[in-house]
Parts: sequence; structure tokens; C-alpha cells
Amino acid sequence: MVITSRSPARKQRRHTLAGELLRWQLAIVVIVLVAVAAVSLAQSKATFDRVEGRRVTALAEEMAGNPLVRTQLVRPAPAEMLAPLLQSTLTRSGVTSAMVADSRGEIVAATDPTLVGTSMPVDGPQVAEAVGWSGELPVDGVTQLVAQAPVLGADVEADNAGDHLGTVMIGRTSPSVWQRLVGASSYLLVYLGVASVLGLAGSWLLARRIKRQTFGMEPREIAGLAEHREAMLFGLAEGVVALDPHQRLTLVNEVGRGLLDLPETCVGMSLADLGIEGRLYDVLAGTEGTDRRDEVVVRRGRVLVMNRMDVTKDGRRLGSVTTLRDRTELAQLERELGSFRSTTELLRAQAHEFSNQLHTISGLIQIGEHDEVVRYVRALRKHRESLDLNLTSRVRDRAVAALLMAKSALAAERKVRLKISERTSLDRLEPTDSADVATVLGNLVDNAVDAAASGSGAGEDAPWVEVELRQDASSVEIVVRDSGPGVAPELAQEVFSHGFTTKAAQGGDRGIGLALTRLVCKRRGGEVSVANTLAGAMFTARMSVGRPADRATETVR
Repeated sequence: MVITSRSPARKQRRHTLAGELLRWQLAIVVIVLVAVAAVSLAQSKATFDRVEGRRVTALAEEMAGNPLVRTQLVRPAPAEMLAPLLQSTLTRSGVTSAMVADSRGEIVAATDPTLVGTSMPVDGPQVAEAVGWSGELPVDGVTQLVAQAPVLGADVEADNAGDHLGTVMIGRTSPSVWQRLVGASSYLLVYLGVASVLGLAGSWLLARRIKRQTFGMEPREIAGLAEHREAMLFGLAEGVVALDPHQRLTLVNEVGRGLLDLPETCVGMSLADLGIEGRLYDVLAGTEGTDRRDEVVVRRGRVLVMNRMDVTKDGRRLGSVTTLRDRTELAQLERELGSFRSTTELLRAQAHEFSNQLHTISGLIQIGEHDEVVRYVRALRKHRESLDLNLTSRVRDRAVAALLMAKSALAAERKVRLKISERTSLDRLEPTDSADVATVLGNLVDNAVDAAASGSGAGEDAPWVEVELRQDASSVEIVVRDSGPGVAPELAQEVFSHGFTTKAAQGGDRGIGLALTRLVCKRRGGEVSVANTLAGAMFTARMSVGRPADRATETVR
């Protein structure tokens, strides 16, 4: 096999910005000059027709009123007397042609003897009707600007006063287009030279100004940069939002527009015009004046992680750029992992509790109190059985019951008593319903335990959390009360969207559990609310569930 080599293709010569501007400038100058030339030619023709038309008309009327012409037209052989008059008129006025015709339109005298005996060219019947006329007519193959004037009789004795005796025609050759162009070429060339010099200087200055504003880049480089920017922005899997110092959107890619649910015409609109407020506004606008890292924002059913950075140049703030990632699925996984984490914490708490009980039993054995050991073990067994029976008799869903057992052990470790209301009643649920109920219940209990643990007390005054579960044919209601300090009225709604504060600088990931709780409830057609009681706060969550599982199936299992 023979391999032939190719010489590398010659690179196309890249035109500079100054060269491009100069070429376009010259092209515009040429187009303008052509237009000016056309206008000049039209004006020249109009001027010629107006000035020369008046002159030949005056000459024709003057000759038509000449007594010699009037008297010779009615006599035989008028050419002998009229030819010298026509020739003198031609020489004196510089016209092209002059001729006289009789009343029948036959030329009887002319500066061109070959035309004698032929018909005078006319443009209409008005000349035969003794009416003057002026315009362009072909005379002996040449287009001329002519004026025709009637010759009227004035001899009363000959009884021809007022009669149409004939017609006088004076003609002036119209200059051709080339002749007019040659006549105007002098100033057109001057215009071309001046315009070219001005265009060259203007193109060079404009190119320098543009290159200073574009950091010395040529058009191809600017176009390539714009293409790369578009490819980069719209090829990212993350959302990108850019704002100017006045909080107006200057750039947003498709991913960002979808995550924030913005209209297609959002570029150029302000955050206020787009209805963005609350925590999302705080993160995008940077209300504290610092960059944000991994801020969590809930936006219309999506859990978004946002990173914001101010953009400055030469000490001047140009705006900000914020990237967005959709963490909704990750939050779902975190909720699922939370159930395993709760189980782990339960085992740890139980191991700690069992360790304390074994230490007590070991101590009683060492001091010889064997009967006391038996009574202590029986008391522990009775307490555990009563606790299990009290919980499982009211909460028949195993997953929810196990969650409450885990939360009870964790609350006890933090010196908080977790109570199950006597009004609690929950049947077994479908697995998907059970998972969502456990998610909402776990988040509300965690929040209540945190609030109750911030207080103090012992015995009857010890911090407590009470859980009440109610179920009807199509929904489950979860009520969690605590002995904590309560929730400020102005934060009653913000706490579900933005955590425990409306300020982005202090929010972080705090309160994301309550925000997710609201998402789960809304997805199931319900809602979650908070109210203050005499003892503390009360969170109420309601969500629709499917058909409860068959109790017979539960019995078999």
C-alpha cells in the first residue's frame, strides 16, 4: 500500500478589525457616491430642461413674432428670405437646430437644408391647433429639447389676422448621460478622495476604540469567545444565574431557568419583578455582602444547593454569579438514610441503657443482695413490657412504632421525656405511606426534642415531648407538642421554608427537616402548621394516605 502525504493546507489569511472596517467604509463610500452621482445626473437633467427649455421657448416665440417670418410664410419660396434669419439665430444663440413649417406642417426653411420639404416632428395635435409646446423630440435621429411656437397672421389688409400661418421650432441637443457624468466627474472625484481619507481615518480610530473595549481581540476571536461561552453555559449540568449590581438578571442558562421556574423573557428583569423573595432572594442578592457557599434553598418543591460569588474588576463591582444544583433526590436519600441512622442511634442508646442496668445488677451481686437482683430484673422486664404494649397497642404500623421507640431512647438520653398521647391511634399503612409518615414524624420529633432540651427541670417539670397520631379513612394527622420556648409569631411560616431564621447568612442547613416536612405534606395534599400553647409549641401535620393495610394480613404476619 502506498501512502501519499499531503502538504498542510495554507491557513486562510485572517482579516483584522481595522481592515474589515476600512473595507466596509469604502464600500459604503462607493455606494454613497453612486447614489450622489445618480442624484446629480437627475438634477443636471432637470436643470438643463428648465433653463434651456425656457431659452428655446423664448427664441421660438421671438422668431414666430418676427414680421419677416409672418410675411414670408404666405409668399412663394419663403426659404430664400427665412434661411439667413434661421442661420443667424443659430449662430447667435448657440442652439442646435431651427426650422419653420407652414400651416400643413411641411418644413419650408431650416438650418439643415435636407429637412426642407419634410414634415415637422410633433408630439401631439396641439401644434396643429396653434398651441405652443416644448419637450424632447427626435430630430434627424438625435434627441433634442425643442420648443414649437405658432406663427399667427397680423396683416389686416391681407385678411389673415389671427390665422395660423405656420410653426417655428427651435431645438437644443440634450447632453447624454456620459456627457453629464464627465461634466460632474471633477467634483465626484473630489468627493471620493475626501470620503476615502475620512473613511480610512475614521475606520482606524474606530478600530482602535473597539479593540480597547474588547481587550485587543479581533472579530473572529470575539465570535469564538461568545461561542465557547454559550457552549460552556448551556452544556453545564448545573444552573447558572448572573446578576448586575441592581439585581437584574443578565444571564441564566436553561438549567437555571428550569430550577428557578423562570419565564423565557426573564433576562433583564429584576428579582422583584420575577417574584423572588425570602431566603432565595437573600442568597441570590447576597444581603450580607459576602459570598455564599452551599446554601440550601427550597424552591417550589425542589431542594437547591446554591453557591454565590461577587464579580469585581479594578475595585468596581460588576455583579454576582450563582450556581445551582438540584439536591431533591439526594434529600430523599438522606431521609431514607435517616431511618437507618435512627436505628443505629437506638441501638447505641439501648446499649448504654443496658450497660447501666448490668452495672447495677453487678453491684447488687457483689454486695450479696441476690433477692434485690431478682426484684430489679422483674421490675425492668415489667417496665419494658408495659412500654412495648402501650406503644404497639396504639401504633400498629411497625415502621412508625419502631421510629417512636428509637426517638424515645434518644430523647431519654437528652433528659427529655417522650410521651404517646392516649388519643393516639394508627393502623398499619402501605409501605410508601408509612415511609412518608415516618419522615414527617421523625422531623417533627427531632425539632421538638431540640426545643425541649433547651429548657430545664426535673420530675414533673422535666422537658417533655408528646406525640399524637390520628387517622381517618383517607388521611393521617400528626400532632407533636413540646415544652420548649415556642416559635415567634413572625416566624410561624418562615420556619418551614427557611429554617429557624429568614436570614441567609445564618440559615445554612438548619431547618431543612421542617422544609422537607412541608414538601412531603404538600405532595400528599396536606399541610403543616405551628402554634404556640401555654407549655410550648405545637406542630400539626396532615397528609392523605392510601387504603390502610388489611388487619388480617397483619395478624398473619
